[in-house]
Amino acid sequence: MTGQDASGGDLVESACGCAGPSGEAEEPVTRVWQVREVQLGLASGVLLLGAFLAGLAGSERLELVLAVAALLVGGSTFVPGALRRLGRGKVGVGLLMTIGAVGATVLGQVEEAAALAFLFSLSEGLEEYSLARTRHGLRALLDLVPQEASVRRAGRELVVHPSQLLVGDVMVVRPGERLATDGTVRVGTSAVDTSAITGESMPVEVGPGVEVFAGSINGTGALEVEVSSTAEDNSLARIVHVVEAEQSRRGSTQRLADRIAGPLVPGILVVAGLTALVGALAGDPSVWVERALVMVVAASPCALAISVPVTAVASIGAASRRGILVKGGAAMETLGKVAVIAVDKTGTLTRNQPAVIEVATAAGYTREQVLAWAGALEARSEHPLARAVHAAAGQVPPAKDVQAVVGAGLSGTVDGADVRLGRPGWVEPGVLATRVARMQQAGATAVVVQVDGEPVGALAVRDELRGEAAQVIAAFHARGYTVAMLTGDNQLAAGALAGEAGIEQVYADLRPQDKSAMVTRLRAAGTTVMVGDGVNDAPALVTADIGVAMGAMGTDVAIETADVALMGDDLRLLPLAFDHARRTRVIMLQNVVVSLALIAVLIPLALLGVLGLAAVVLIHEVAEVLVIANGVRAGRLVHLPTLEATTEDRTQPQGAVA
Repeated sequence: MTGQDASGGDLVESACGCAGPSGEAEEPVTRVWQVREVQLGLASGVLLLGAFLAGLAGSERLELVLAVAALLVGGSTFVPGALRRLGRGKVGVGLLMTIGAVGATVLGQVEEAAALAFLFSLSEGLEEYSLARTRHGLRALLDLVPQEASVRRAGRELVVHPSQLLVGDVMVVRPGERLATDGTVRVGTSAVDTSAITGESMPVEVGPGVEVFAGSINGTGALEVEVSSTAEDNSLARIVHVVEAEQSRRGSTQRLADRIAGPLVPGILVVAGLTALVGALAGDPSVWVERALVMVVAASPCALAISVPVTAVASIGAASRRGILVKGGAAMETLGKVAVIAVDKTGTLTRNQPAVIEVATAAGYTREQVLAWAGALEARSEHPLARAVHAAAGQVPPAKDVQAVVGAGLSGTVDGADVRLGRPGWVEPGVLATRVARMQQAGATAVVVQVDGEPVGALAVRDELRGEAAQVIAAFHARGYTVAMLTGDNQLAAGALAGEAGIEQVYADLRPQDKSAMVTRLRAAGTTVMVGDGVNDAPALVTADIGVAMGAMGTDVAIETADVALMGDDLRLLPLAFDHARRTRVIMLQNVVVSLALIAVLIPLALLGVLGLAAVVLIHEVAEVLVIANGVRAGRLVHLPTLEATTEDRTQPQGAVA
């Protein structure tokens, strides 16, 4: 098997080692009948059926013509590729099938040769379809970079394309705008939303000397940012580089059938050649040449070729009906042998919806009063935390003269009282200092409320765990998985939430490149899956042995670069997906073992002359039916006892693929 090299060399061989992927086409394959191999395979099958009916009707000439046509149509899907591969000095299952079909034809068994070509071409198409989803994830990254940037040069403010920015330029970033490239704040303070880049669940307060990244969204304050990297070398460009490099590495991963066929095919050819040669020298040449050709047909791994893709397609279809999109049989196989689970925090374990989780009050004040004062000021604010505070407060009195102090908080008048709301330090917590410190240690953002110069309360705002997160992590531990959290959040917030979820391994303060490097380290302990959402997870998703994206909350790039996407947003789909993949992999291995055992039995029987070509072909046909029937079992999703009550209660997840 060969993979595409840096110079654009050989395309990845198919599972049968004879055709390139449909990814060569300009448009992605979205329907099974769009696959060329499936189209030709079905045409071959129709012609073969016609030959069978013609034979029943006694028309031998028409039967032969239709059988030859079926052989040529089916063989066109693998014979040319096998010959091209042979010309490069490589042998594969496709070559063995070619020799088998030619041998059957030479022996006068044209119908059997056509049957082999039909089944093999159909298996090619099924495998092709299961792997033919073209990924366009990198295109989604471009949406994070604005098409123009304001820059101050020689005392004038100009509007330029991001590619024209130079290191040392001063960008002017207005409220609500995205940063065109990386830089360092020189003038101004603001709250910057970096969730798409660093994974921070809360906006980051920035001021002079603080580094900011391309694609981040500026809050309510104007900033002047000194450019520190060009558009070709900023944080987003580096993410693109990692994704491209890892996708290239993953594209050359060997698939199961090729790994088995590698030593099998040349071995069979050598044995068959020696059989014909030695037999011809010791006895009747025609007898031993015929036996050698029967051996080649007996060794043709039709069942092996079709068993894995049929199992994969059935399994993928069943998973998709529950909102679990698996991109190919290789992805399903890898998912079934995962040992380590790396999971992102924001938007994956959490809902990415900050909420007020605690209200501390000073003596003489109630929770409702504190929320009313805070909500009155926040009703005029566009800060992301305002939605959480306002949602907790409900109906609030009107506020007057509300003023925002960027990076600090709000002030105004509510029912004639002077009210201030902001971070500790700008608003002194006073008697609430101990409780505010405890909120911060628990990983929450603390907001202090002051009325007429007196602290009356404090709010703890945090992005909470999904309700099912702890249950899912417990299910992972029960099944023997190692679980680690990777997040861009600070250590306090990450540690607090990890403790609630039951995760012991926590890696915080990670940028996208750091997540990718951490996943590389985790892979040393076993097959590793990365579960995440957002652009910041894309490098880690492709660095892992297999990547899983949270579809409902994730960005396009995460879904496209991942191998598995949860189309719903319920984490309980994860254990279901992993166990389904494990069961699928067992069925795949069963089919492989049966197929190889069949070959191991048929070859010596063919060598001894016990079985002729007709008997060998018949046994192959029966075996193919058996492995296909076994593979179809993967189309049944088995519910897990510990999660059955929760998964059964749910209807099909939003966005599930029917």
